[in-house]
Amino acid sequence: MDATVLLLHAFPVGPEMWEPQLDALAGYRVKAPTLLGRGESIDGWAEQLLAEIEGDLVVVGASMGGYCALVVAGKAPERIRGLVLAGSKASADSPEGRVWRDQSISLVRAQGPLALWETMRGYVLGANADPAQVARIDENVASQDAAGVVQELVAMIAREDTADVVRSLACPFLAVAGELDEDVVAEAKELVELAADGELVVVPGASHLVSFERPDAFNPVLLRFLERCSV
Repeated sequence: MDATVLLLHAFPVGPEMWEPQLDALAGYRVKAPTLLGRGESIDGWAEQLLAEIEGDLVVVGASMGGYCALVVAGKAPERIRGLVLAGSKASADSPEGRVWRDQSISLVRAQGPLALWETMRGYVLGANADPAQVARIDENVASQDAAGVVQELVAMIAREDTADVVRSLACPFLAVAGELDEDVVAEAKELVELAADGELVVVPGASHLVSFERPDAFNPVLLRFLERCSV
């Protein structure tokens, strides 16, 4: 396949979250850029990425990365060979979600990214997460620049609903969600119905960061999808 597989990471981690996918993707051209430090606009992030990476793309976005993936697809539909949302959705923040993000901004500014992560860990990785996985993500979050994390939060507050991007896709669409991530599963079902060529995979027992938590389930699904995008 001559397209680049563009891996866009979740919040509040960095592109290191994709390490469990890299061996599986060894036969593909892969880019896993950071979204940290790109400013306070997901539109701006998407424009930067499209300028940095030439040619066709299969965009794979996890959670926050999925928000960006949808904007990338909306800005350059002619370049998109496939779109994958992993633990992500197209809807904008609810009023309650915006309040949570405002509170999160205050917490990061006062105590740093790890303090916020400690309030999120159970949801993102699940209550029974592998201790080694937890330690890896803890270390990664602790290394994130607080000002950049605040920018990410501001950008997510401002994002708009992008369901119309899924509706207009002329390429395969895949939504992967953890079974325990109930809100994302519910929206993923709706998004797949909007897509002309959509597929939903729900990973049993998995939580929000499904690609990192269950690469044994996620990687084969992703590889099958990439084969479809090569046709």
